Amino acid sequence: MTTGDMTTDTNAITDAVSKTDEPRPGGITKKLGPTDGRSSEGGILHVFSHGMLVVWALMVGVPLLWVLWSSFKTSNGILSDPWGLPTTFHFENWANAWNQANMGRYFVNTMIVVGGSVIGTMVLGSMAAYVLARFTFPGNRFIYYLFVAGMSFPVFMLVIPLFFVLRDFPGSSLLATYQGLILVYIAYSLPFTVFFMTAFFRTLPTSIAEAALIDGASHTRTFFQVMLPMAKPGLISIGIFNFLGQWNQYLLPMVLNQNEDKYVLTQGLAMIALQQGYENDWGALMAGMMIAMLPVLIVYFIFQRQVQAGLTAGALK
Repeated sequence: MTTGDMTTDTNAITDAVSKTDEPRPGGITKKLGPTDGRSSEGGILHVFSHGMLVVWALMVGVPLLWVLWSSFKTSNGILSDPWGLPTTFHFENWANAWNQANMGRYFVNTMIVVGGSVIGTMVLGSMAAYVLARFTFPGNRFIYYLFVAGMSFPVFMLVIPLFFVLRDFPGSSLLATYQGLILVYIAYSLPFTVFFMTAFFRTLPTSIAEAALIDGASHTRTFFQVMLPMAKPGLISIGIFNFLGQWNQYLLPMVLNQNEDKYVLTQGLAMIALQQGYENDWGALMAGMMIAMLPVLIVYFIFQRQVQAGLTAGALK
């Protein structure tokens, strides 16, 4: 093949390539690539996921807004025009729910029980998780799987044994007491707390703990002053989950707390709903529901970024 022939072949290839890249009518050049199908599938999935999120937001937000504006309406207004906005705001519904329906007392009882149980769960759960994640000893995996197995038992199977355990507790009965409910809530929340925090502590660097031990810190000091602050995102996340679960708990206090003076909010709401069939004060019931929901909404609104950071921290490290 001569040099002239090679030049001719090169020019032919160049002309063919230029023709395939000629702009289409309107000045748009179209080049199909292997990623075009993936991008179209990704766009469809993106639209579908956002549509599901919108539907889910409506399912959650509309009932919440309905309860909120119904708490400012009279009983006749709720029954005659349930979806209408209040023409006059009746703030006395909130006062009636707080004072006459004893929601204030139930609120304080719930704060005592949930506050003590969340603190106890976080302290005991993080200590157990740290030991299981950082130390190797005989029975380590067995104890870990015992906690994991504890998440598989439904609470319905435990209420009767718990009733007799609290009733026959050495010294005095713990039924219908704050400390009895706190101990039960801690035991109920420990399995998931240990499971979650064990996985989180395993993602933390061991070099920092080893450096603290070399500097003379004890294991206790290393845990509380070094490792526990590093686990703050995980602690906040699991603390929010425990707070939500314990705040909304209904079955356990219903069985283990029969003293009306120590009712929690869920029991109080059930009692108010029962009384509405006779007293017909639906505005106070809606206000009571909002009183029970507001702390949960406020806590999540404040700590939502920390919850997201805690859930993704283990995957990012």
